[in-house]
Amino acid sequence: MTISPLESLGWVATAVFACSYAFRDPARLRKIQAGAAVLWIAYGLAIQSLPVVASNLIVATLALFSALAARRKTAPERQSVS
Repeated sequence: MTISPLESLGWVATAVFACSYAFRDPARLRKIQAGAAVLWIAYGLAIQSLPVVASNLIVATLALFSALAARRKTAPERQSVS
């Protein structure tokens, strides 16, 4: 059995998403999940599946926004100099 390049893209997206759970840092986990969602978007475009594209646009957007929010929450607060 041979796997087409298109199927390979889907499997890579699956592997990247699954591997994201190996990271303990929430911001990093979400960034990797966003990357996997981008791969799924490419796959969805290639197979012309609007539900795959739309759902992964939502996932990528939410993952990036929550990663940024988590990063801001852990960043040291800036102190103003008076």
